[in-house]
Amino acid sequence: MAVRVVKTTNAALDQIELEPGIGSPELGKRLGIPGLRTWQVAKSPLLWCYFERGDRLDVVRLLGERQDIAAILGAEFTASWCRAR
Repeated sequence: MAVRVVKTTNAALDQIELEPGIGSPELGKRLGIPGLRTWQVAKSPLLWCYFERGDRLDVVRLLGERQDIAAILGAEFTASWCRAR
């Protein structure tokens, strides 16, 4: 099972790399995190969270749908924003 998870998560990441705009910006909009996109791993409850940065991708996390994604990402980016000020 672990091998299947690794293969499907890597395949999803390959898709993102080939077509960065494929991910949904909806979660980023709801959380007030500009540019955040998510892409679901096929046949799995996992989501890649990433930013498209011109010629590169910044992959933030691989999270499970059952996790409190808003709390995890919201706290992470709020803390980063406060440190940057």
